[in-house]
Amino acid sequence: MRKLFIFIVLLLFDVYRAQESEHSKGQINLDKKFLRDSNKLSVAKHNIHKVKPKKNYPDLANSYSIAAFTAPSRPDRLRYADSAVTAALLSRNNITISKAFLCRGNIYHFSFRKYKPALEEYLNAYEYSRNSSDDYLKNTLLFYMSVMKSHLGYYDSALKDFEKTAAYFAVNTQSSTEHGIILNSKKIYYNSLHRMIICYRNLGQFEPIDSLVAVGLSHTENNPDFDREYGYFLKEKGIEELRLRNYDQALKCLNKALLPMMTNNDFAWTPVCFYYIGRIYETSGQIHKAVKYFQKVDSIFQMHQFILPELRGNFEHLIKHYKSINDHRQELYYTNQLLKADRMISKDFAYLSSTIHREYETADLVNERDKLERKTTRGIIIIIGLALLAVASIFIIFKKLKNERKVSGHIKILFDPISETTNPSEPEDCQTVEDDSKCPINEDTVRKILSKLNEFEEKLGFVELGLTINKLADKFYTNSTYLSQVINQYKGMNFNRYLGELRIKYITEKLYNDKKYLNYKIEALAQKCGIASRTNFSNLFREINGVRPADFINKLKRDAIE
Repeated sequence: MRKLFIFIVLLLFDVYRAQESEHSKGQINLDKKFLRDSNKLSVAKHNIHKVKPKKNYPDLANSYSIAAFTAPSRPDRLRYADSAVTAALLSRNNITISKAFLCRGNIYHFSFRKYKPALEEYLNAYEYSRNSSDDYLKNTLLFYMSVMKSHLGYYDSALKDFEKTAAYFAVNTQSSTEHGIILNSKKIYYNSLHRMIICYRNLGQFEPIDSLVAVGLSHTENNPDFDREYGYFLKEKGIEELRLRNYDQALKCLNKALLPMMTNNDFAWTPVCFYYIGRIYETSGQIHKAVKYFQKVDSIFQMHQFILPELRGNFEHLIKHYKSINDHRQELYYTNQLLKADRMISKDFAYLSSTIHREYETADLVNERDKLERKTTRGIIIIIGLALLAVASIFIIFKKLKNERKVSGHIKILFDPISETTNPSEPEDCQTVEDDSKCPINEDTVRKILSKLNEFEEKLGFVELGLTINKLADKFYTNSTYLSQVINQYKGMNFNRYLGELRIKYITEKLYNDKKYLNYKIEALAQKCGIASRTNFSNLFREINGVRPADFINKLKRDAIE
C-alpha cells in the first residue's frame, strides 16, 4: 500500500514538474548561449532588448540575473538584480521568482557584504522555493543560508549543512550535462569545502582540515574558473601552518593566496590574509612589518565598512602596540575603530541570529510539516496534532511565565535602585552648557579624559549601579561638561547611550561565553551590568541587540543542548 501511495503521489506531481520544465526551457537555452559567448554582459543585454517587447518574463528575468553577475560596477549589478526580481514577479512562476531573489541576495552578500538585506532576499527565495522539486535550487539556498549561520558562529549547525551541500554538488558535477550547471555546482562544492574548513577550525577540530585543503588545492590549482577558490584553500593552508608554527610555509601560502583574492576584489577574505601575515611578523619580532599589515586591514574596513568577526583582534594588536610606544593619538584612533567594529558585529549578530531562527528555521519546520501532509494519508491528523501541541505549548509557556513573575516578586533585590537624576554642578571652566562647542578643552585635558575612559572600560567601571555623568566626572577629577563633550566627540554618542552600550555589550558577551549566566534571572543580569531596573535593562537590551534578553537566553540554551 505504501508503494502504491508513493506511486500515486509521483503521478500527481508529474504535471507540476512538466510546468516547471516548460518555464525553465528558455532559461536553459539562454544559459548555453551565455556560456558560449566571451562577452557575457553583451549577450545578456542583447537578450534583454530582444525578449522585453515579447514580455517573455522568465527569459527576461534570467537575462537580468546574468547581467547582474557580470556587470563591472556594484551599482549596476544591483540595478540589474532589481530588474530581475521585477521581471520574475511578472512571470508568476515560483522557480523564476526564487532564482531572482537568490540573485539579488548574492549581490548584496558578495558585492556589498550587506548581510541584512542579503538575508531578506534569501528568505524570499526560500519562501518561493518551498513547494518546488528543484533540489539544485534548494541546495543552493541551503548553502547561502549556512554561510549566514557560520558568520554568526553557529559552526556545528553550519558544518552539517555544508556537508550536505558538498555531497549534493559533488554528485551533481558528475550527473549533470549542462555546462553552466556543472560549473556552478563545482563552485558551490569547493566553497562548501572551504566553509567546512572554517567551521572545523573554529570548533578546534583540526584533524580533517589537511585532507579538505589537499582536495581543494588539487582540484582548483591552475584552473582560471576557480582561481578565487584556489586562493581560499591557500588561505586556510596558511592559517593551519601558522597554528603549527611553520611560519615560513604559512607566510608563503598567505602571500600566494592574496593574488587571486585581490584580483577578484574580495574585500572579505583579503584582510583575513593581511591579518594572519601580520600575526606571523609579530610572532617573529618584526613589529614594524606586522603593524603595516594590521593597518591594511583597517584600510579595507574604512573603505568598505565591513569586517568579519575573526578580525576583531586586529585592532587589539594595534592598540597594544601604540600603547607600548606611548602613541596615544594612534591608540585612541584604533580604540575607536574597535568600538566601531564591535557595534557593526553586534548589530549584525543580533539581527541575523533572531531572523534566521525566527523566519528561516521556523519556515523550514513548517515546510517539513507540509511534506508530511503531502506524503501520507495521515496529513490532516498530523496538522491537528501540531496545532494542539502548539496550543498546549503556549499554555505551558504562559503558566511558566506567570509562575516566574510570582516567584520573582519574592526575590530580594541585591542592590537598592539608585536614582539616575542628580543636580548637575556648575562647570568650572565654562558658564553655559547649552552648546558644548562654546567650552574649549585643551588637548592635554582631552588625552587625560580619554585615558581615564579607556581605563574605565577595561576595569569594567560601568557596571557600578547608579552611575551618572557627574559621579564619573568626579572620579576623573574633571567636570561633567568636559566629560560629556569628549564622549560625544570621540565616542560618537551621548553619555547615557555610551554607558548603555558598554553595559549591554558586557552582559551579552557574558551570556555568550559563560554558560552560568544563562541561569541568572533577568533582574540579576541587569544588576550585574549596572542597571537597576529590569524593564530598563530589557528595553535597552532589545534596542541594542534587536532581541529580548529572555529570547536570547532561550536560544543559547537550545544551542547548547543541540
